Amino acid sequence: MSTVNPTKHLTNLDEWRRLGEANIFPPDSRLELIDGEILEMAPIGFNHAGHLKRINNFLTLLVAGKAIVSVQDPLQLGDLSEPKPDFMLLKPNPDFYSSRHPNAGDVLLLIEVADSSLAFDQNQKQRLYALHDIPEYWLLNLNDNCLEVYRHPHGESYEQKTTLRAGDTISLSQLPDITIKLSDIL
Repeated sequence: MSTVNPTKHLTNLDEWRRLGEANIFPPDSRLELIDGEILEMAPIGFNHAGHLKRINNFLTLLVAGKAIVSVQDPLQLGDLSEPKPDFMLLKPNPDFYSSRHPNAGDVLLLIEVADSSLAFDQNQKQRLYALHDIPEYWLLNLNDNCLEVYRHPHGESYEQKTTLRAGDTISLSQLPDITIKLSDIL
């Protein structure tokens, strides 16, 4: 008698969306599709939420007319992933992405805010974003009170990682005329 090991059932975007349309998941669930797996994300705490509001408030004013702000909205990455990054700056689009979810080619900047999810965001999310050529990924690391900046995706990682702190400034790679003092978002 041969042994048969159980296999995972990976979900693709079509099935993922049908599950959502069928209301299979509770309305308040925080789920993301990552590499075909449905993952339940940790609840958002006060510190995370406050920093995200600060980023949203600050960057929205800076990019008016240059980019579309997206907060915790789906991002389609291939056929097996649809994360909901905390914050994205997207290329201008006449219908504001009302006819489709943005994809990697639409992203100018992607930001995740992390405390309890830090290891996941530094590893799985960083790998996912690099694989899909997200040009600039910022990880606001609340545990170490710093900003990890990932640029130049190459394969499963980024060629450049810089760690910045409150006294530092940074210019966006895709919108170089915009410079940010880290103390404004940390």
